[in-house]
Amino acid sequence: MSDATTVAEMSLPIEGMTCASCVNRIERFLRKTPGVETATVNLATEVATIRYLPDVANRATLVGAIESAGYDVRSLAPAAAGSRPATLAAEVSAGDLDRAREARALLLRASVSIVTALAIMIVMFAPQATFSVEQLNRFVLIPATFIQVWAGGRFYRAAWRAARHGTTNMDTLVAIGTTAAWAYSVVVTLWPEIVVAAGLEPVSYFDSSTIIIGLVLLGRWLEARAKGRTTGAIRRLVGLSPTTARLVRDGEDDVVALESVVPGDLLRLRPGDKIPVDGIVVEGSSAIDASMLTGEPTPVTVGPGDEVIGATLNTTGTFVMRATRVGRDTALARVVELVRRAQGSKAPIQRLADRIAEVFVPIVLLAAAATFAIWFVAGPEPRLTLALTAFISVLVIACPCAMGLATPTAIMVGTGRGAESGILIRGGEALEMAHRVDAVVLDKTGTLTLGRPTVSAVTPAGGHTVRELLDLAGSLEKGSEHPLGAAILARAREDELGFGHVSGFVALAGGGVAGTVESETASHQVLIGSRRLMIERGLDVAALELAATAAGSAGQTVAYVAIDGRLAGQIALGDPVKPTSAAAVQALAESGIEVWLVTGDARATADAVARQVGIPEAQVEAETDPEDKAATIERLQARGLVVAMVGDGINDAPAIAHADLGVAIGTGADVAIEASDVTLIGGDPRSVAVAIELSRATMAVIRQNLFWAFAYNVVLIPIAMGALYPAFGITLNPALAAGAMALSSVSVVTNSLRLRGFRARRPVHSDHGPAAAHADGIH
Repeated sequence: MSDATTVAEMSLPIEGMTCASCVNRIERFLRKTPGVETATVNLATEVATIRYLPDVANRATLVGAIESAGYDVRSLAPAAAGSRPATLAAEVSAGDLDRAREARALLLRASVSIVTALAIMIVMFAPQATFSVEQLNRFVLIPATFIQVWAGGRFYRAAWRAARHGTTNMDTLVAIGTTAAWAYSVVVTLWPEIVVAAGLEPVSYFDSSTIIIGLVLLGRWLEARAKGRTTGAIRRLVGLSPTTARLVRDGEDDVVALESVVPGDLLRLRPGDKIPVDGIVVEGSSAIDASMLTGEPTPVTVGPGDEVIGATLNTTGTFVMRATRVGRDTALARVVELVRRAQGSKAPIQRLADRIAEVFVPIVLLAAAATFAIWFVAGPEPRLTLALTAFISVLVIACPCAMGLATPTAIMVGTGRGAESGILIRGGEALEMAHRVDAVVLDKTGTLTLGRPTVSAVTPAGGHTVRELLDLAGSLEKGSEHPLGAAILARAREDELGFGHVSGFVALAGGGVAGTVESETASHQVLIGSRRLMIERGLDVAALELAATAAGSAGQTVAYVAIDGRLAGQIALGDPVKPTSAAAVQALAESGIEVWLVTGDARATADAVARQVGIPEAQVEAETDPEDKAATIERLQARGLVVAMVGDGINDAPAIAHADLGVAIGTGADVAIEASDVTLIGGDPRSVAVAIELSRATMAVIRQNLFWAFAYNVVLIPIAMGALYPAFGITLNPALAAGAMALSSVSVVTNSLRLRGFRARRPVHSDHGPAAAHADGIH
């Protein structure tokens, strides 16, 4: 595998796919293209996602590979082709228009075909005293041929394209089946003496050929409509963004189109306005309701210097913001892109269906030929009629489409439903892994606690003062990204301290920070960190044990400070437990999941937090560094458990990498949506249980779909071959076979759509959020 930095990714929309065998063929051609590392084709979205080496392959190469497989690549939407991204709404709208145009064409041809077929049936039932069979056949020849060419032309084109490249697909089956019925009927109509000479009645099957085409097209129309509904989550997410912004220019407000906003623009927000892009408040203050994006019900107060996210709602005040991220760089655009990638991904459970689909159509063609031969040689009279009917029924009833749609449609709906609930699932593999999780390891800071610690007490030692301790510690923490460091700095600034110059700053993984601080009078070597770090550095912390124990018992975190190689004091920081953390742990436990707390805090602090949220003391690991967290996960995995690690995605990277499922929890635009398998935007730990529950519901639907897709073919193909005839004298009418085939794909997609009604077993967010839920299961 090449270095990830040299690998590019491209998504190409494909035309002409009809079944899972098409997917396998395109993937095979792409994967053998030089420079292509991975290629995944999704039948439901009709998109190929390719990871490739840009110095070896390019778009023209990839398009050529797809065309060599016998398929076409649709022209890119303006947003994808242009150098400057258009609005997400414009891009989604363009895709909707294309799908609507295709659906209208399908419905028109299906309707005309079915009406024509019904008319042919009525004509063929006309009294033979008035018209002979030959006359009736000649009367319906022209409309039946028109349908065969006009409505059935798409099957011929697709089948011929596949044949030119040495392959077959679903269209091959329909084309051969309907052509056999139509061609035999033409012979019967134009040269009836040949049939009569063979001792057969000149009966035509124009009604069968036309009704088969009509029902297959009707099924594809219904399938297209249902597939369109599976992408509703993206449309709803895109719809969160406003279409205009209020630009501040020369002291005046000017309403402009959203796509004209560029980074650096000043934008004014009034009460009730949706924030158009990501940015920073430069003037004024307000409360921001982000529930539509994150699910957090409580508005957050913002002021100068605070970050705001596009698509969230300004509730009370008026403020001016500076745009920092626009177009495809906004948090909303990144969420939409992640959902798109997830919806285009595959789950491992789909591999069996892919392998079967690869040989499905050739096997069906052989089965149909064998069926015709057996009926014609050994069947009762009229042998040719029964043989032809069985041959057509086998070709028409076979449906690899259901196998190809079983998994991707469920993944599309499941990941979309998750995104609407503030749960971003990277793809099918992560979705499948989540349903197997039986142990969850939780970090403390920012996961079970609010992640907004404040200094509650400063205890100096060794002759140092509180002011000196805060000044040196605050100065050093300017270089730290940890919430505890930010809290120490904020406390120092309250006393106008913490402005010393820092050199040689070092962040110690899981332990603390160190560096040289220049104070007004001297230069000092400062070390801030955990009790474990101080002991490792040979410092005696006994003088502060009493204060540390008291702080730990109250659930507070203790940061020790050493100055010039001597213990100088400690700073106790309180980080309140989230109100929903206990409910989150309870929900996981009720789902049969083992819950662990692993933290770098002291044992007393960890135990206090564990008691508050309901985690047994035996399942608490304290005073751990990142490597210890990873070791804990490995121990759980050694017991045969599938482990999910839930952290903030920053200092928990080793543990998340070791876990079977990495879950990042956070809020706002800084959430690490690229760093984990699952990202919980809203910061509510209850979403961990909901993500697992959603995964289990999705996998249940996938299994139902695959069972139906396989059972349908295993049961009905033998019936179409005539398996019931010896015992019951029953054969399958080709029109019924076409109807069953059309409904098989639609039933799979419709079953997947049930996931749109997924609700958590307990409310995860308030009614203000998109994931507010009070019912159980899927409705």
